[in-house]
Amino acid sequence: MTFGIFDIPQGDPEPILLASSPWPMIIILAVYLLFVLKLGKIYMRNRKPYDLKRLLMFYNLGQVVYNGIYFGVVFYYLFIEGICNLRCMESFPPGHKHRQLERVVHTAYLVNKVVDLLDTVFFVLRKSYKQVSFLHIYHHVFMAFGGYVVTRIYGTGGHFNSVGLLNTFVHTVMYFYYFLSSEYPAVKGNIWWKKYITLTQIVQFVLLFSYSFYVRFLSPNCAVPNSLLYVNMFQGIVFMYLFGKFYIQAYVRPPSVQSQSESQSQLQSQYQPQSQPQSMQKQKLS
Repeated sequence: MTFGIFDIPQGDPEPILLASSPWPMIIILAVYLLFVLKLGKIYMRNRKPYDLKRLLMFYNLGQVVYNGIYFGVVFYYLFIEGICNLRCMESFPPGHKHRQLERVVHTAYLVNKVVDLLDTVFFVLRKSYKQVSFLHIYHHVFMAFGGYVVTRIYGTGGHFNSVGLLNTFVHTVMYFYYFLSSEYPAVKGNIWWKKYITLTQIVQFVLLFSYSFYVRFLSPNCAVPNSLLYVNMFQGIVFMYLFGKFYIQAYVRPPSVQSQSESQSQLQSQYQPQSQPQSMQKQKLS
């Protein structure tokens, strides 16, 4: 038995990995939530925090490479080859010469949203429970399951490329910073890094909102579903507010050195695992 939404015909007649049925993603997220909210704490109750510095080094580098390649491929085909109409990016029809490329790229993004769930697992294994916040968990679950729902109803590629392009660019920059800050403490101490990473995140949401607004209201006869555009605009507004508020509190008018540090730690910890217990506080978007 499935929810009515899953009775809607597949957006892609030949579903990609993780999108042929709701159950793989539901099971993955159910196990994820069960571990990070309950079982993980039980498992770690009488254990010392794991030292995951080397593992996180490879994880961060892997994310840099993965997101960087994804961004490079999408950027090349959208802006160099120009295979899409940027005023209205619709999915390629079956038989189109770029159809398989679109499906592979979309699959890579969906898989990466599942890989991102490891962030919270690392929190638990290092007993960084304070960082397992509602916002952190909501963000990861929304990105993974939301990606599935979009794929299931709308199909692959199309307007979704704009989200993947912006998101993977920001992730490439952030994970590279996380790697450097864990290996070179002096990098972590330079506040300008953090400031401009936060600005990059805010710009991402402004662009996400603006592009969706343009397609919805200024691109007539575009077949991209309005519901998808409205969701993108809504999420853009929500995250512009959250990260804009953080930026003002942390960099424009910080109330005090101590509260600035606490404010940075709260938001950063919600999105990125620490490489060392109590010494690596990171900030990560969606």
